[in-house]
Amino acid sequence: MPKQLVLALLLCVTTSMTLFAQKSNQVTVENGTLEGTREAGSGLLIFRGVPFAAPPVGELRWKEPQPAQNWQGVRKADQFGNKPMQKPIFGDMGFRSKDMSEDCLYLNVWTPAKTMKEKMPVLVYFYGGGLAAGDGSEPRYDGETLAKKGIVVVTLNYRLGIFGFFSHPELTQESPNKSSGNYGYLDQHAALLWVQKNIDKFGGDPKRVTIAGESAGSISVSVQMASPLSKDLIVGAIGESGAGINPTLASMPLAEAEKIGEAFAKGVKTGSSLKELRALSAADLLDAAYTPGQTRTATTPTIDGYFLPKTLPEIFQAGQQAKIPILVGWNSAEVPYQVVLKADAPTLENYKKAVSGLYNDKAEQVLKLYPAASDAEVVKAATALSSDRFIVYSTWKWADLQIQTGGKPVYRYVFSRIRPAMSAAMGNAKAGLAGGVIKGDAAKAAPAAPSAVGAAHASEIEYALGNLASNKVYEWTPEDYKVSATMVDYFANFIKTGNPNGKGLPQWDANTGKAPVKFMNIDVKSEQQTESDRERYLFLDKEYMK
Repeated sequence: MPKQLVLALLLCVTTSMTLFAQKSNQVTVENGTLEGTREAGSGLLIFRGVPFAAPPVGELRWKEPQPAQNWQGVRKADQFGNKPMQKPIFGDMGFRSKDMSEDCLYLNVWTPAKTMKEKMPVLVYFYGGGLAAGDGSEPRYDGETLAKKGIVVVTLNYRLGIFGFFSHPELTQESPNKSSGNYGYLDQHAALLWVQKNIDKFGGDPKRVTIAGESAGSISVSVQMASPLSKDLIVGAIGESGAGINPTLASMPLAEAEKIGEAFAKGVKTGSSLKELRALSAADLLDAAYTPGQTRTATTPTIDGYFLPKTLPEIFQAGQQAKIPILVGWNSAEVPYQVVLKADAPTLENYKKAVSGLYNDKAEQVLKLYPAASDAEVVKAATALSSDRFIVYSTWKWADLQIQTGGKPVYRYVFSRIRPAMSAAMGNAKAGLAGGVIKGDAAKAAPAAPSAVGAAHASEIEYALGNLASNKVYEWTPEDYKVSATMVDYFANFIKTGNPNGKGLPQWDANTGKAPVKFMNIDVKSEQQTESDRERYLFLDKEYMK
């Protein structure tokens, strides 16, 4: 047979195999071959429920994530993996995963790649939920919109609550790294390692990985930036409302967390030894964590000397974090005024009383920083104070520290778009705390929510990721879709280049240490503004950094 004919036949066979692999939607990763799905008209290949670590069950409960097992043949990746063990504590969560299980370490990939050799930028997104709830299958985190912008998008599950953040002296002793309590964060780290090893098979570039998240997911982003294990695996970070800095889910010393864990173990009726705790069913363990007096055990990340050697402020102040561009911000009314006023009416008298109870001899200073001259101004002032205390300050501190020592651009934003009214199909549903939704009988008993004075916690997620249409709770308007398009473009540009600016978008200046600090106010008319509330944050900084 002529040599030219042999070469032609080999070329045909190779081309046919490539076309077959594309047609069959298959990729081969380090553990075996996966088969994804293509949704009609989207042009994307989607892989759901991909194991990135071994199931953390039995003897692997409360151990660092272990390598995923290899499989034979073709594994269908057409269903989301199990959501982590959790209670239904947030009314704005909806899941596409079928089951809940301790066996939950799965991720999902949306890729627009055609040849799987494109070396596209990668986004890895961590969900929120207070480190106690959430799941990578939630429709608001869907990766389709950003993938259509030329980005390989990954969402993942990580262990939550008592399964992800339980410390105990026996666990520390048995650990090869003499640490315990950061299992959920270590799951995220394991997913980042999986991305480094495998994302090129999906057309992604392991050298162009940006991490992002909202609330506890944003806190996770700040923590992964600070961890010596993860900081070199990423080239950019996006944080939406939250950082692992006091008072928001800050990591505590390992010895303190161990004492909390010991107290929890002694309160479990079936026995307090590590062997007995591991023998408990996942459901019984979850119930035990939610008995009165035990819930603090559910979310206690630790300064363990391994994953986290010091507090985040100490790491960032020393310049030991990831030296990467970051895009961070918060919403204009994260939580309502009731967080400060509780059940009291929003009157000037009640506001002054509440501030006095919180700050004692510093109350007058706080009232000047969060001023209200009449009853009509109390809601705005108390909302600002409530939001700053809840999560704004910690996010500001993260950005401020990165401006000081990160050596790369810091882009700050405030998201101000207030959600529209709920759709008629929601019936008697009412808005709940921090962006949640109260339904059914609970809604009947709940008082009417006050008129929104700004964007609530978590309300930006669907806008930022381009998933308004999947949320049927609200009557979205053309203006909402305009805001979403702007935010999606900013995020996509940042993921691709480390800079959110692009054609047709309002100019967004980076903060590099020169005053004054600029931020983008994202709304129907997005525009850059100059920071005017710095004195508030500096006051809180003295309170929380004692």
